[in-house]
Amino acid sequence: MTAPHKVTAKTPLVEMDGDEMTRIIWAMVKDQLILPFVNITLERYDLGLPERDRTDDAVTAAAAAAIKKYGVGVKCATITPNEDRVVEYKLKKAWPSPNGTIRALLDGTVFRKPIVVKNVPPMIRSWKKPIIIGRHAYGDLYKSAEMRVRQPGRAELVFTPADGGEPQRVLVHDFKAPGILRGVHNLDASIRSFARACITYAVHEKVDLWFSSKDTIAKVYHGAFREIFRQETEARKAEFEKSGIHYHYMLIDDAVARAVRDPGGFLWALMNYDGDVMSDMVASGFGSLGLMTSVLVSPEGHFEYEAAHGTVQRHYYQHLKGEPTSTNSTATIFAWTGALKKRGELDGTPELVAFAKALEDSVIETIESGTVTKDLAGIAQPPVAKPATTEGFINAIGERLANRVGAGLALL
Repeated sequence: MTAPHKVTAKTPLVEMDGDEMTRIIWAMVKDQLILPFVNITLERYDLGLPERDRTDDAVTAAAAAAIKKYGVGVKCATITPNEDRVVEYKLKKAWPSPNGTIRALLDGTVFRKPIVVKNVPPMIRSWKKPIIIGRHAYGDLYKSAEMRVRQPGRAELVFTPADGGEPQRVLVHDFKAPGILRGVHNLDASIRSFARACITYAVHEKVDLWFSSKDTIAKVYHGAFREIFRQETEARKAEFEKSGIHYHYMLIDDAVARAVRDPGGFLWALMNYDGDVMSDMVASGFGSLGLMTSVLVSPEGHFEYEAAHGTVQRHYYQHLKGEPTSTNSTATIFAWTGALKKRGELDGTPELVAFAKALEDSVIETIESGTVTKDLAGIAQPPVAKPATTEGFINAIGERLANRVGAGLALL
């Protein structure tokens, strides 16, 4: 299946392959829905776990550097190994999350937005418009230092000034028995970049901006986030007024209670862990993690698109046994289309942007026609008795896409 007229991209796109079932889907999407229609140079990096182990994870840093060079990347889901995965893959060590590494190297903010389709209504009846999650991509739990305490002793937070000044000490806990200990940190510069990225996104999309934390408890740590957001939103107050949008700060528990009653249509900026958790809740509330886009945006204007879900381990094991699977490839396809649209926007190639939009429309039409994978079959309205296989879903999208491109719709 090849388009009579291929769209050409001017600049290479950084491609990052991944793991398990999403790696299988990745190849299908690229070979059936992208390359037959687009002439593009792919700067490929294999972020599959075996290659990360072989290169001592240098391949992940190389991929991040390539995104800085070319501006846009598209990433497949990857495994963050735990102890079981270290044994399963015979790894040298439990390598860190590739997403976390790339976020830190790009100093990026992650924005996740549900893909709304008519026949998959939100689980929360008040939601009418997408709730976009802006997740801070640095520090907190994901850059923490941990310790298992085995005996009585005094745990302190100690800061030693680089200029040789007197160390500052704060008692964390006086342990009388075994316990656990964690130290977390963040940087003013990273928080400020996060705030600025969220403001820019909200102004561009003309949606209200929420930020929430728990500064009543973590007065210094969370308080710094609140104050920096206040400074940055005040500095760009005129842009908010011009766009007709507002900034709201709420305690995290208040924001959660309000979010489930709100019709949606806002950007919810969240600290790293909160964003990790709430993005999954929002995705599930709107239907499925398979219907959630994710883009990492750096302050310098570099973009990395990926699916919001994981590697779909259970389906991969079924696949290895030769059993049929029904895995939703929507978010993976939208990672590709998001990257292609941004590549086209940056390069000034509207045909590439139009093709990506045509592919997205083909996916939406396929789902709304009743051809859905198992994760959506039971929650679709009306329910679908016989879900499509992984291959069948992609094939159905491919047929619609070929018809659209053949009719010239993708090139308008």
